[in-house]
Amino acid sequence: MGKTLIIGAAGQIGSELTLALRQKKGNEAVIAADIKSECPSLLIDGPYHRLDIMNREEVRSFVQNNAIDEVYLLAALLSATAEKNPDFAWRLNMEGLFTILDLAKEGFLQRIFWPSSIAVFGPTTPNEGTPQHTVMEPSTVYGISKQAGERWCEYYHNTFGVDVRSLRYPGLISYKSPPGGGTTDYAVDIFYKAKAQGNYTCFLNKDTELPMMFMDDAIRATITLMEAPKENLRIWSSYNLSGISFTPDQLAKEIQKHIPDFIIRYEPDFRQTIADSWPNSIDDSYASEDWNWKPAYNLSELVSEMLHHI
Repeated sequence: MGKTLIIGAAGQIGSELTLALRQKKGNEAVIAADIKSECPSLLIDGPYHRLDIMNREEVRSFVQNNAIDEVYLLAALLSATAEKNPDFAWRLNMEGLFTILDLAKEGFLQRIFWPSSIAVFGPTTPNEGTPQHTVMEPSTVYGISKQAGERWCEYYHNTFGVDVRSLRYPGLISYKSPPGGGTTDYAVDIFYKAKAQGNYTCFLNKDTELPMMFMDDAIRATITLMEAPKENLRIWSSYNLSGISFTPDQLAKEIQKHIPDFIIRYEPDFRQTIADSWPNSIDDSYASEDWNWKPAYNLSELVSEMLHHI
């Protein structure tokens, strides 16, 4: 059996995915890689390698020399951060994908996971129960790069037979690792501020409804998709994925059930425009039908888990 390489393993998704895959496959079978020189403390129980996804030859050499047959490519610049540095965001989000797709095309990899996002949708997309196949006119650098990436993944599958699988992640909420510069980050930061200070200033309006998901559900969805028989899958761009949808106001009220004196204020910034271009809820029936996807956490359970662990 070849090894699994997770590029971007120090990030919000990568760190928890690394732990979950090591539990399934064994510590030595899952190599964590990131641009950080030092191995994050969360990942010290298995191999770690400093790897720059922008260095094409370094990545190619590492994959070919270390018996890697599966790559999870998670290195990316997220929505809010990407708007501040669009040129670099485009190069990071796209060039790394081509490096990994080409390795699979040439026969060096058996399977790839590459994450997409609800950012592929835009202001012209139907925002309630957004379907798998719909209008996609993203208005952010991050969304544009993810939409382009979806098309290339599908092209490499259809043209070269590359087994590349993908999910359109909603906003992800976790207590194990910090968020990475996304528009939905408020739904993580709010818990830290609620416990430490008893108040929070939100950068979105109180009634901005967005699709969200507890990280445990996201990791389970990722692994389940990757374990699904290839013949069961119909989507080779990226699967819609749904957990729960809520507004900052609804989240705050749920927190107040545990911390009655918690206060939330609203000071929308540039991220409000990004959020306004995204759907309120997602139709993930293709994922449900093709690989039996179903989320496990509702809003009440999510809040209880976050407040218990933070």
